Amino acid sequence: MRVHHLNCGCMCPVGGRLWDGASRGLTGHLICHCLLVETDNSGLVLVDTGFGSRDVEDPYGRISPLFIHTNRIQLEHRYTALEQVRSLGFSPRDVRHIVLTHLDFDHAGGLEDFPDATVHILRAEIEEAEVRHGFIHRRRYSPGQWDEVRDWRFYDPTGEGWFGFRSVRDLDGLPPEILMIPLPGHTMGHAGIAIETPEGWLLNAGDAYFHRHEMDEDPSCTPGLRAYQTLMEEDRPLRLHNQERLRALANDEPGNVKIFCSHDPIEFEALQRLSTGWRPISTPYSPHLRAH
Repeated sequence: MRVHHLNCGCMCPVGGRLWDGASRGLTGHLICHCLLVETDNSGLVLVDTGFGSRDVEDPYGRISPLFIHTNRIQLEHRYTALEQVRSLGFSPRDVRHIVLTHLDFDHAGGLEDFPDATVHILRAEIEEAEVRHGFIHRRRYSPGQWDEVRDWRFYDPTGEGWFGFRSVRDLDGLPPEILMIPLPGHTMGHAGIAIETPEGWLLNAGDAYFHRHEMDEDPSCTPGLRAYQTLMEEDRPLRLHNQERLRALANDEPGNVKIFCSHDPIEFEALQRLSTGWRPISTPYSPHLRAH
């Protein structure tokens, strides 16, 4: 399998390094780190979609103004998975599967750009998203982003373990090298997506953490991202527990598992450099890179 690292979103909240820990100006820089996986027999697989083309064309009809303005979302077609799939020489119809960490507005916006794809998700996540209870729930989930999906596959967190975590294996139509790892807390149906490559495992931890230094033995996080995680969490003890388990994995198995989150640009650039065949989208800065 060949894995491409895609940046499917750009957010520039006011506060600079108080958000990303690196920016020197007044605004920070956060991304939406997605994956495009070329498989032998299952076509292309997207892991998350970031923002989609319809989000660009009708942002206020699809995304809560609270998040558009708080995150200062920079909606441009070049950041969509649709345009990046095309730029790599593929057709949108080549994307046969989409595996989601969760259904937040910045992870599921591009689902309807790939109408022929089967969408895989934990059952608990779609159940929570359909209820949409409370102030944050009604704004984090945007049914208009996924109400035209025709082919869903829902999973429960059972199966053989993976490095001490529960896992969902044998995802319908997908190769056995792609696993779903339940990581609830940010949302109750949140999952990481693990992919076995010839160089070892990649784990897209989604929003289980937000800043690279949260995976250090002596963890730290920027004030902006710490506050945002607290705002968005559904179960704080569970979120922190899973974060602690990921931290242990990152430090115990650094040669076997590369862990990254959805929104850290430095992790993204580090993995982008390690990958092959990637034509990068420019980012506002290129600071020192660090990978786990």
